[in-house]
Amino acid sequence: MQKDVFKNLDNWLVELEAGGTVTAQKNKLVIDVPKGCTVWFRHELTGPVTIEYEATAISQGGPNDRVSDLNCFWMSQDDPTRVKRNGAFASYDTLKCYYVGLGGNANTTTRFRRYIGQAGNRPLLPEHDLSAPETLLRPNVKQKIRIVASGKHIEYARDGKTLFTYDDPEPYLRGWFGFRTVASHLEVQRFRFGR
Repeated sequence: MQKDVFKNLDNWLVELEAGGTVTAQKNKLVIDVPKGCTVWFRHELTGPVTIEYEATAISQGGPNDRVSDLNCFWMSQDDPTRVKRNGAFASYDTLKCYYVGLGGNANTTTRFRRYIGQAGNRPLLPEHDLSAPETLLRPNVKQKIRIVASGKHIEYARDGKTLFTYDDPEPYLRGWFGFRTVASHLEVQRFRFGR
């Protein structure tokens, strides 16, 4: 497994909707933003690949400590070093990729989507729309995320429990990974990827 321990942001590209900060501090990626933000890994990943990281939704009284939206894109077909977006969620509709919104909508939903590259169309299957408390975020608790993209097999797990599996008849076999959030304060560490 290759890794990035966040000594700096050299491997990352930040897209902000309305300011905030994205920094590397003490081997953590710290995202503290009042609106939308995507932080892209600059290097394309090729499947089969497993992506792992640990992340915490911070709630310590700060202005963006909302405990919401520990989200990510993976296998995105657009190179973020060439195609720039403005951090607003709707600007990502035209991606072709996979997406999970963990604790989205003010920590009321957890959803998996396969983006198909159409503005205004983010397909959502009923079985990929979760709202049970055990599928949402808990403040100040580290979440261990594991994502698998292996041919048609797509999987997303949190703390050893699989939340989503998807058998994609037309899989995205390579692409870019990005952390995504909105109006929140997140800390990410131990980012790893490989076969």
